[in-house]
Amino acid sequence: MGTASSITLTTCVIELAELGRDSPLPSVQPLLEPPYVVGDTIPSEISSGVRWGKVNNVYPYPMQESYTREVSATELTAVVLENDKVKATFLPQLGGRLWELTDKATGKELLHTQDRIHFANFALRNAWFAGGIEFNIGTRGHSTTTNIPLHSAIVRTLEGQEVLRMWEFDRLREVVFQIDAWLPEDSPVIFVAVRIRNPNDKTVPMYWWTNAAIPQTPLTRVIAPATHAYATDYDGSMARVDPTKFQDRDATWPARNTHAVDFFFDLAPDERRWEVAADADGDGLALVSSAQLRGRKLFVWGESLGGQRWQEWLSPSDSGEPRQYAEIQSGLAQTQFEHVPMPAGASWQWVEAFGNAALDPALAGGQWSAAVAHGAQRVEALVSEQAIAKALDDAGAWADLPPSEMVVAGNGWGALERERRQHADLDWLDETGTPFGQETLTAEQGPWAELLRANEGIVEKPFEATAGEVPSQPFGGAASFVRGLDWEDLLTAGRNTSAEGAFHHAVMVQARASAGAGDQAVVAKLYRQALETTFAAGEPLSVRSRALSHRGLGLALLAADDIAGGLAELAAACALEGECRELLVEAVTLALDNGAPQLAQELLDRAPASLAGLGRVRFLQAKTHADLGERDAAAAILKSGVEVVDLREGVNALHELWKQVCPDEDVPAEYQFSMH
Repeated sequence: MGTASSITLTTCVIELAELGRDSPLPSVQPLLEPPYVVGDTIPSEISSGVRWGKVNNVYPYPMQESYTREVSATELTAVVLENDKVKATFLPQLGGRLWELTDKATGKELLHTQDRIHFANFALRNAWFAGGIEFNIGTRGHSTTTNIPLHSAIVRTLEGQEVLRMWEFDRLREVVFQIDAWLPEDSPVIFVAVRIRNPNDKTVPMYWWTNAAIPQTPLTRVIAPATHAYATDYDGSMARVDPTKFQDRDATWPARNTHAVDFFFDLAPDERRWEVAADADGDGLALVSSAQLRGRKLFVWGESLGGQRWQEWLSPSDSGEPRQYAEIQSGLAQTQFEHVPMPAGASWQWVEAFGNAALDPALAGGQWSAAVAHGAQRVEALVSEQAIAKALDDAGAWADLPPSEMVVAGNGWGALERERRQHADLDWLDETGTPFGQETLTAEQGPWAELLRANEGIVEKPFEATAGEVPSQPFGGAASFVRGLDWEDLLTAGRNTSAEGAFHHAVMVQARASAGAGDQAVVAKLYRQALETTFAAGEPLSVRSRALSHRGLGLALLAADDIAGGLAELAAACALEGECRELLVEAVTLALDNGAPQLAQELLDRAPASLAGLGRVRFLQAKTHADLGERDAAAAILKSGVEVVDLREGVNALHELWKQVCPDEDVPAEYQFSMH
């Protein structure tokens, strides 16, 4: 007789780096990613999907780039699902991450995890951390929700099953997603069902990848039911390859790869969807799903100095040796460079199962076809196709059950979106299973809720401690940002016009503008109106909004090839908000990128001491010296030690600068982050 499964609400203490504030700059800049070159061997379905559905930026989400490397003991809410075979620990406050998954029969941790969490510049919003299983939605990259709390609750079904539910409104695609996790009695796997609902009246590009970090040893092998894979490299290439004969080695053993690479396995349409990692004993994570999750991926860091450095950076240990890991993933599309069309009003659901496949190590490490056949047998024994089908049916039956007990509150953007749609007479969805409570509205959403209600005659303000009257003055500004043509219409309506409204309107137009000169001219005109026009009512722009208007105008001018004018506006923004790290870093970086190191030096000279000592600013100072021909001064900064906390994945700037200013000296190991 097995032990009944349970859900326990508890806490865990993790040495967690300080995430810092959200960036005050609206995220109107293009995403940084390499342009992938699709080779002739790539099917048209993939190549067309690569070209469709990309976002210009992550607006209206703010960037998360103010983190440090300093960690402190932090107590986090944890939800533990456990029976006599499996123990799974979720962290709802960190994007719903499945942080630990223990196989009780062997005592092995199936996921790569750690006692310290450090952030690095890998995600759509910059900050990301390694470990566990993460859930990524929206567009290519680690999700906009990866570091924030999700709405979380316990759902109790009529059959007596307890389910952990986590959900959120994705502001990028304007859809709602929910993650239901449960562990049946005596089950060797934990089930996770995902549902995405598109309440819009149009098709939206959709993306989903479940990313599992697995421990990597010299004898770890990753197996999936395919003979070929699409390999991508950090040089922007993509090609169809045999992963067992990739660059003269069997790359299905992660430790045998010389450099970082992705392998997207080419599973046949009728093939069961699974992927497993097996260690020296044959144990390791099995990633099994219903047919909706087509893609399967292996990512390896590689054994180069850069790959080792990244692992040390992301997963440091007390011994000083990096805790190595690889990633296995499952997704909606064949590769992570594609988006899948999600029709208007559609609701999609699938289920995944995670557990120990417990392979025979001799068969798992043998000839590929035999290893795949053995893996398929063990996966079927672990969780049969019938079990997956039943779990999917169960998830569908439970999807709209109301929460029984709230665990963690998410943000208020879902509640605001409901109000926006009601105001605009747009369709929304049934919130019974995924409620966005009015109590989640905060001062972040407050000004926008007031703007809606001022145009409806509604006076209550649930985001404030006490109720008050709707203000008679026009829009007074907001520290947060929104997007949508109906918001723009409200801001430009006669009774609402104000300098702050004009500024926010300019930001929204810039966020959706194309790279064309005409669009940039419109953006520049709107920012100038916000800066220069005296509006009939309302206050002039705040200092912050003036600075951000100069910044937005500068970006528009640069995009229109007015380099001198654009850089002058960025300098004006820095002069207004001298303590703003984000403005300084962006302005100096763009000055250097556009051949103006003298301006970069002037901006750095004016920077306060509180910013001058930051690693990113010190690197920019060294780069400025180098671009001015002051090689010795640049070398002195690098040799004194520079730690750029938010170094971007795939960017090798420290290495390149060292080679420029110290050409006869070996690059120090701490500066070697090359992914090639």
